[in-house]
Amino acid sequence: MIYIATFYTHAAALLTHRALTKNGIEAVMQPVPRALSSSCGTCVRYAADDPCFPILDRDAEQVAECTTDGYRVIRRFD
Repeated sequence: MIYIATFYTHAAALLTHRALTKNGIEAVMQPVPRALSSSCGTCVRYAADDPCFPILDRDAEQVAECTTDGYRVIRRFD
C-alpha cells in the first residue's frame, strides 16, 4: 500500500521520514497533494504493508491511503 502522512510541522515530517527509512520503509518527502490539507505543506509518502502509526512523529496530522480514485483518510490524529 501507498500512504501519505501529513504533519503540523516540517520538522515532524523530516523526523518521520528518517524513522521510516531507518526501519527499511521506502519513503519520500513531498508537497502535500491539493486534495489533502496540511498545516505545514510537507508530507511523507511511503510504501508499507500497514500504516506504521507507531513510527510516525507525534505531530502527525493525518494518514491517507492512496487509492485509484484519489485518497482515503484512514486516521486523523488529535
